[in-house]
Amino acid sequence: MKTLYLSRHAKSSWNNANMSDHARPLNERGEQDAPRMGKRLRKRKPQPQIIISSSAVRAETTATILAEAIDYPISEITIDERLYGAEPINVILIIRELDDAIDCAMLVGHNPTFTHLINALSGSQIENVPTCGMAILRFPTDTWSKIGQAQGELLDFDYPKKTTD
Repeated sequence: MKTLYLSRHAKSSWNNANMSDHARPLNERGEQDAPRMGKRLRKRKPQPQIIISSSAVRAETTATILAEAIDYPISEITIDERLYGAEPINVILIIRELDDAIDCAMLVGHNPTFTHLINALSGSQIENVPTCGMAILRFPTDTWSKIGQAQGELLDFDYPKKTTD
């Protein structure tokens, strides 16, 4: 079995109109939501053995906060520029490159890609993954190369406003 966490970046700032989309940082709400989701992630099993993030500042920052919450080494976060602006099929190709020795992986990226990807991989009908939302999928396969062919099961879909903690 392979377990995949797909986490959308936390809420970002639109305060600087001259800043590129790629460079936007988290806003105050994002800085509060990411640690909350990190605490929830810490309670989950299995824990990600690898974290791969989009190169956008808001995604990298979210990935760092989530990694800190589960004692994952920040220096081992993989930044993959292909996740920024990717189509769902491109994300599937990234997933298929994962080493089969890894049983649990986390990707931190963007919408609408992650909403479409979660629905395609699990047969779910999620309308929107909110900022800092996280879906956990499990696949009945021993190899990442079959992701997208083997239908996954949506184990959980969590987001900051789902519950109070």
